[in-house]
Amino acid sequence: MNRIIVLLGFLVLAQLSFTQEKPNIVLLFVDDYGWADVGFRNPKFHTPNIDQLKREGLNFERAYIATPTCSPSRASLLTGKEPVRFQMVRHIIDNKEKAAKSNLAGGEFNLWPTDPVQMPSRNWLPLEEVTYAEKLKEFGYYNLFIGKWHLGSEKYHPIHQGFDAQYGTGNHGHPGDYYAPFFRHGNPLPEVKEGNYLTDVLTNGAEKFISEYDKDQPFMLSLWYYNVHGPHIGRKDWVEQYEKEGLTGKDAEYAAMVSAMDESVGKVRKALNDKSLANNTVIILLSDQGGYFSNAPLSGGKTGGNTLGEGGARVPFIIHYPGVTKSNANCDVPVQSIDLFPTLVEIAAGKKVNVPDVNGKSLVPLLKGKEFEERNLYFFRSYEDQYTAIMNGDWKLIKYHSGRYDLFNIKTDIGETTNLIDIEVDRAGRMKKQLKRWEKKAVPEF
Repeated sequence: MNRIIVLLGFLVLAQLSFTQEKPNIVLLFVDDYGWADVGFRNPKFHTPNIDQLKREGLNFERAYIATPTCSPSRASLLTGKEPVRFQMVRHIIDNKEKAAKSNLAGGEFNLWPTDPVQMPSRNWLPLEEVTYAEKLKEFGYYNLFIGKWHLGSEKYHPIHQGFDAQYGTGNHGHPGDYYAPFFRHGNPLPEVKEGNYLTDVLTNGAEKFISEYDKDQPFMLSLWYYNVHGPHIGRKDWVEQYEKEGLTGKDAEYAAMVSAMDESVGKVRKALNDKSLANNTVIILLSDQGGYFSNAPLSGGKTGGNTLGEGGARVPFIIHYPGVTKSNANCDVPVQSIDLFPTLVEIAAGKKVNVPDVNGKSLVPLLKGKEFEERNLYFFRSYEDQYTAIMNGDWKLIKYHSGRYDLFNIKTDIGETTNLIDIEVDRAGRMKKQLKRWEKKAVPEF
């Protein structure tokens, strides 16, 4: 009897040891992936793996990007900061011809021809900024980066920003082709055979890393896809499938890109399961901004002058944390990608950690189904007349350089069709003042 009790005691201790082990983390960051472009919102798209992730995890219905455009969205994800605070309000110029037109070619900053105020924007993420990789390293994590960086040239690459290794990372914002050789110049994947599809190549790298991982420390794998950014070139088998279903042209190509990315999600999760790591790995899926094509029922998108509309700033966001998040849970609390930095730190530390100068707020309470204090969210970019916004609960106020303001109730008007700026006068006045105070603190003088 005593032996049985001792044996049961060892089993309990072993279980406690397992549950207390720091989890691995996999961040799947998709480029230009629209909020509505998932199977559980739009049956046009075949995304069984993302749909499964949603059924198993916590789906954030209202997740946003503080500066919805390529480079700033990446910088804010890495640092937990609103990118305007370190003067990255546009994407990084990665082409000499475009740089020449920026008037500050080769320098630390670039200008944009149609920006009404000609605000300078950084051409790289400063090395002084602390990234989530650098922070997680303090808690014993090994960090691998795979895919699109778009935060500066070699001097500023992931391996100089806290990551232990990188794969498939160059200086480009997008490939020239999704079939090898992918990039005309500075190809980070020269060994890949012609005819291979870029998303598959990066996924193979992730699978190999997981299957061969033998370090006695937790890891964080950051797989940042080039998909589904243009040029819109889908994998041929998926293009054929969508064409059979009635899609044509770029619609079929884009849908095929989405499905190839969804396949990648499934393969990464299978690799974790095959390695017996799935039950102790946090999976995070997020997009960097709204889609290039229609984002209906949301208004706006990546282009067209309304990127701070829901279609441009709202993105898919799912977290599956085994033993913490409940299955098939939905959260309507407005959150931003800057919240991931403190969330990752709290997960890695196993407790709440005070990180100075971070604008985001840890989402761990929401992951556990607890209350979350209401706050304002702020947005900023500098390409055109529309440039900043504030969100307070269900209300969003958008501001333009020309003096125009839009006010929408997102809960009752998800398509932002009815501007209430002249009806909700008191609310608009309060939000204008709050936005002005934030601008004074956050927006650098130039």
